[in-house]
Amino acid sequence: MTGTELVLVRPSARAARRKKPMLSAMVAAALLAIPALTAATPTGAATAAEAAAESTAPSTPRPTVVLVHGAFADSSSWDAVISRLQREGCPVIGVANPLRGLAGDSAYLSSVLDTIAGPVILVGHSYGGAVITDAAVGHPNVKALVYIAAFAPDQGESGLAILGKYPGSQLPPALTVRSFPGGQDAYVNPADFRQVFAADVPAGKARLMAAGQRPVALAAFEEPSSTPAWKSIPSWFLVAGADHAMPPAAEQAMAQRAGSHTEVIRTASHAVLVSHPEATAHLIETAARATS
Repeated sequence: MTGTELVLVRPSARAARRKKPMLSAMVAAALLAIPALTAATPTGAATAAEAAAESTAPSTPRPTVVLVHGAFADSSSWDAVISRLQREGCPVIGVANPLRGLAGDSAYLSSVLDTIAGPVILVGHSYGGAVITDAAVGHPNVKALVYIAAFAPDQGESGLAILGKYPGSQLPPALTVRSFPGGQDAYVNPADFRQVFAADVPAGKARLMAAGQRPVALAAFEEPSSTPAWKSIPSWFLVAGADHAMPPAAEQAMAQRAGSHTEVIRTASHAVLVSHPEATAHLIETAARATS
């Protein structure tokens, strides 16, 4: 035989039958040894210890973030903020604010709060700030109030009165009023919507917001607030420094009066939650950490 040849020798049937039980026994022994070897390794031991520690560690519930939109908007205005909060593991509820009147809207929000057992961070934008101010009273699970370019009225004060104290709002002349059974609804004229409400939002997005805006009953702006929750609950305030709907001076004054932890975005419009969702979400997370 020249060179090197590989010869495959097939075992006889009898030899194969003799080896099979021996091989089966060896495989079974090896499989039985695997869990023992894994458990003996430092990584396996650490993993088991971590799992045991996690199972016995007390769990602190994350606060539920309840978001309340304002006039001329709906819960979709919070979409980008909600995405960021959910990525951080925060439970979120975007409440559909009725926009029919301050007392009724606050009572509706209060009924939602009644259904939440754990801690709550209550957030309001624009007119939604007046709603959270009234609704949070009597709810000890509300740990923080967060105002996003929002009204934070004192007792007996209305949104209309606040705008009257601080000149500069472009909102009143931009309103279109339509009657409905029992009252009058106010809309922002679509031609003025971006300039007044969302100047730093891309034009296409602002047009969609204008077309889909939800009107507010005029009576809601005239209705006086009741006992303000910011007197007993810590608050945070995001001031929109280029707001044309609510004068920034009014936002600053309300934040100072409430003793709020305040941040200012000097270039932000009234729709700061749409144009600056990262900063809005960050402020809400800050309030949650500070009160947990």
